[in-house]
Amino acid sequence: MEPFSSHRGLVAILDRANVDTDAIIPKQFLKSIKRTGFGESLFFDWRYLPDGDPDPHFILNHPRYQGASILVVRNNFGCGSSREHAVWAIMQYGFKAVIAPRQEIGGAQVPGFADIFRNNSVKNGLLTIELSADEVDKIFEMVERNKGLEATIDLDEQRVVLHLPEELSFHFDIDPVVKKHLRHGLDDIALTLEHEAAIADFERRHNVQMAR
Repeated sequence: MEPFSSHRGLVAILDRANVDTDAIIPKQFLKSIKRTGFGESLFFDWRYLPDGDPDPHFILNHPRYQGASILVVRNNFGCGSSREHAVWAIMQYGFKAVIAPRQEIGGAQVPGFADIFRNNSVKNGLLTIELSADEVDKIFEMVERNKGLEATIDLDEQRVVLHLPEELSFHFDIDPVVKKHLRHGLDDIALTLEHEAAIADFERRHNVQMAR
């Protein structure tokens, strides 16, 4: 997968909480065994009318968000079934990162992202960023007030910077191991190949023993 260091792009907002993976990529699109072509089906039931035309009321269909590569959502994004296709669809649509709030609701801590979705994101190079609810509210406010607002996500510095007349930035935390994987583009296969010499040595010794 591609390494992630820093990315600047247009910010889009989706003001919905508890967006499950069936909403991200409906089940009828899971039949394909290929890992391409899912972007056009992202949020299919929300993006399209029954006749197949784009729904002009769905926010990501608005002209101001065309070409967006940073998505800001509400909490518990990616809940539901564990389909990896959800991450593929988000990335193939063009998003490089998703930002969501962690918050306390009714005395319980609600994460920005469902665990399985977050893990699938790491494996595919999609950066998921958790900020506080107040910080995400501020991003929503700035995006709505400033058409064409862009942001830079700096993984090294762990900062999201909104490019306003007076730049506004937010620090985010990330597991150091996850940061390394994203920074160097290390998926599961690449991580395994880091031990290629040890694997080859084991196989050589194992094959010798079997030959005896």
